[in-house]
Amino acid sequence: MRFENWVFPDIKDGEMTKYNWLVQHPQKLSLGYKTDIGAFSYINAEYEVQIEDDVQIGSHCSIYSVSTIDNKQGRVVLKKNCRIGTHSVVMPGVTIGANSIIGAFSFVNKDIPDNVIAYGVPVRVVKAIDPDSKNPDSIGD
Repeated sequence: MRFENWVFPDIKDGEMTKYNWLVQHPQKLSLGYKTDIGAFSYINAEYEVQIEDDVQIGSHCSIYSVSTIDNKQGRVVLKKNCRIGTHSVVMPGVTIGANSIIGAFSFVNKDIPDNVIAYGVPVRVVKAIDPDSKNPDSIGD
């Protein structure tokens, strides 16, 4: 079982965790149980980042609660069991819905509802997911 012995990681401001991902402003990060954050991912939680239980974040992702380029800021929420593909970027003020899947290399600059697949630059919703099915092949049209 993948998370049989899962424990909360030790997170220090601006330092890599033992899993090789980094958080700035960790005091404003809410990390759920059995989360999986890929190596070389970056989280800027200055204006709060909430990661709920069972969330998966691929390697090399960036999650920003603040953007110095356009001066946007806002809490980021990754709801239960959502998954974010490798090399994706989540911008300030965005919520990604429960069970939703974000494809690799996506630029998430708007809220994503529960139970969908979304991807692209900028991100767009492409399909609904059947929330009652545990089979990844049961994707709605």
